[in-house]
Amino acid sequence: MKIGVLGGSFDPIHNGHLVAAQHVANQLDLQRVLFVPAGNQWQKTQVAGAQQTDAKHRLAMTRLAIAGNPLFSLSPIDVDRGGATYTVDTLKELRETYANDELFFILGADAIAGIESWKDSEKLFDLATFVAVSRPGYQLQVPERFKDRVIQIQMESLDLSSTECRDRALSGQDLTGLVPDAVITYIRENNLYQEAK
Repeated sequence: MKIGVLGGSFDPIHNGHLVAAQHVANQLDLQRVLFVPAGNQWQKTQVAGAQQTDAKHRLAMTRLAIAGNPLFSLSPIDVDRGGATYTVDTLKELRETYANDELFFILGADAIAGIESWKDSEKLFDLATFVAVSRPGYQLQVPERFKDRVIQIQMESLDLSSTECRDRALSGQDLTGLVPDAVITYIRENNLYQEAK
């Protein structure tokens, strides 16, 4: 089986994530796409003041967002593992679980440009085929030594970011069309992305 792996904070998951996953699945004939919400992302925790929404909410929002699409599945392995989240650990664990399947790790243009700073970056490419997806405003810049090991897919994706969605929620703006309706309801019901009182 050909399985896509899409990791991220998903804080919140938005329609850009879903469109990119579906587009890559269509292009590469994937039979499943696993959404893997990050636990504690080591690079993001180094940013001053970066506060990630609790994993239980990010898992719940991801579950709601992918419901109804039989191609999409949720994997909580990064959250369940605890400690810092490193892609190499995620892929090693998935490699054991899906030993007879082919893994395709999907990431954006901004992420692939900085992949040399990732833990054990040389080992990553032995664990999965990497798929870099273009995004408006970003030039695909794959490090030279990895160029022949990365599938590059250009797409006119929705120009969305989780940061923009959080900022809009904080200022009381509507998220319709940016995130799935079920996720909007969840954000409201759980008072996410509001000023701390």
